[in-house]
Amino acid sequence: MTDMNLLDFNAVSRKVSLSRKTIYSRIRAGDFPKQVKVGRASRWLQHEVDEWIARLAEAR
Repeated sequence: MTDMNLLDFNAVSRKVSLSRKTIYSRIRAGDFPKQVKVGRASRWLQHEVDEWIARLAEAR
């Protein structure tokens, strides 16, 4: 089963060391996982953020 934990913006920002502006810019460019709306809040699937980090590591 896939890890379905949700991360809030602050957790995502700390995990990837990117600012709000950079994260949303990368989402628009298709280079960062899209957020999931939970009510009015934005959340990210932890496994998608972890996979994004792993792809960066593989590409170096």
